[in-house]
Amino acid sequence: MKKLFGTLAAAFVACSAMVSLNSCSEPRPELGLQVQTQAGILEGVQDSIVKKFLGVPFAQAPVGELRWKAPQPVIAWEGVRDAKAFGNDPMQTNVFGDMAFRGPARSEDCLYLNIWTPAKYADEGLPVLIYFNGGGLMAGSGSEARYDGEAIAQKGVIGVTANYREGIFGFVAHPELTAEADYNGSGNYGFLDQCAAIQWVKGNIAAFGGDPNRITIVGESAGSFSVSLLMCSPLSKGNLAGAMLSSGAEVLPYKAVSQEDADAAGQALLASKGIESIAAGRALSADSLQALLPPFAVGMANVVLDGYFMNESADDVFMKGEQAQIPLLAGWNSAEGSPLQALAGQAPTLENYKKAMAPQFGDMTDEIFAAYGFETDADVLSIKGLNLAGDLFTGFPTWKACDYHATTSDQPVYRYKFNRPRPKVSAKMGNMVGALAGGVREMTEEEKAAEAAKPKMVEGAVHSADIEYAMGNLATNEYYDWTEDDYKISELFLSYYANFCKTGNPNGEGLPTWTPINGKLDAAPVMQIDVTSAEKADAATEKAYRTLEKFHKSQLNK
Repeated sequence: MKKLFGTLAAAFVACSAMVSLNSCSEPRPELGLQVQTQAGILEGVQDSIVKKFLGVPFAQAPVGELRWKAPQPVIAWEGVRDAKAFGNDPMQTNVFGDMAFRGPARSEDCLYLNIWTPAKYADEGLPVLIYFNGGGLMAGSGSEARYDGEAIAQKGVIGVTANYREGIFGFVAHPELTAEADYNGSGNYGFLDQCAAIQWVKGNIAAFGGDPNRITIVGESAGSFSVSLLMCSPLSKGNLAGAMLSSGAEVLPYKAVSQEDADAAGQALLASKGIESIAAGRALSADSLQALLPPFAVGMANVVLDGYFMNESADDVFMKGEQAQIPLLAGWNSAEGSPLQALAGQAPTLENYKKAMAPQFGDMTDEIFAAYGFETDADVLSIKGLNLAGDLFTGFPTWKACDYHATTSDQPVYRYKFNRPRPKVSAKMGNMVGALAGGVREMTEEEKAAEAAKPKMVEGAVHSADIEYAMGNLATNEYYDWTEDDYKISELFLSYYANFCKTGNPNGEGLPTWTPINGKLDAAPVMQIDVTSAEKADAATEKAYRTLEKFHKSQLNK
């Protein structure tokens, strides 16, 4: 009897010690291809070690009376809903021409997200990355292959992409819309869609093996501007564990718009097309509305101070330290812009470039050019010219968001510069050249002649060129002759992203050490991502940003 008691006691102790491994309790719940969400069961597909759940609705279709309203919760369904193919892409015209979508159609019924999970068990608690696409708030989709979440999922992070309403469907305000909304505001519908996507992930991702308390968001260009706002919005900031900005932030010199001004602009825009009421606007088909109001129509504000999504500007929120207190990783590309755009065909001399910029810079022209190190004509088409042109587009506001966050939060800020130029377009593409969204387009004979006559600039990483590298998706883009070095850079960048999602720190074994800029703003350590990646601190570069900051602040009340 003593021996039996001792055996049972030993077994009890052993079992107690292994409770954390579930050895003596119920088996761990395996994650299958059918997952129960709050609204119903989804069935996905297996791809390698990753399970994919595509075309997942996170809000009701914003059609009919729901056009130009805040997103509404998904209506529950019965049975099993197929989640094996992408949902519709947002309504848009061919703004950039080379965006490649995988959804079945462009439609107002576009509020879908996509999930790539490597979880084997439902209780793994993996970190989550949500990617918001770029496209100027006018174009783009979570179905684009460049944002695909499979590569980061293979590194132990659940990847998510989410659509949002764009153009006239997502960003028009109107007095009638403001009056009918229970929050007495309008115009930020695309941003509210992003908040709804984050909230859906927060409430459902545990069922896919994710941790709802470890959600990191990232976006490029318009998606990056969105992320900076989501860090500040009372609707989303409490749901975030980390944020990454890629080429853009909605801070100085960009300005928020009052609800009153946005209402007036939206009303004038609709009226200019004969749409005298919101009822008349809602009566139009989506295609008719899109045709009447192309994406570049004047009158649509980027962000409206609607008292709901945003109570005050992102600058004010950051200055007060009221943004999400989370780790931030942010950067931009080395050739976001070109001085040739401002020169408009003039010879690239220092004198001509100053004359071209004088209407913008006024009496600070010489000071700004000196801060950026311009001394000779050769500087215009050098990295100095790229730096100034790029900073006027996305570089400076991204820098300023980093500066704010490193100053008014106690969280680490990691800054990078992506320097790798895309390789040449593959010869198999024939008479094609690279386009803005990573695709290609055919050159006309006139363009060929103009290109041949154009002065040659130093090469750099153009706007949006970082996306496929950072998300590990070079192989999805067959237009370019990617090299071994390109894949090496992509592996590095993707590893930084994955580590940041897991721990709030991009550093990891075998990677170049990356130091936060906190407390070192006069000579910030910036990770230069290229074939040979390393930190570089440059006091002159930081001085240039301070000079540009001085200029932008001088323009605030003009």
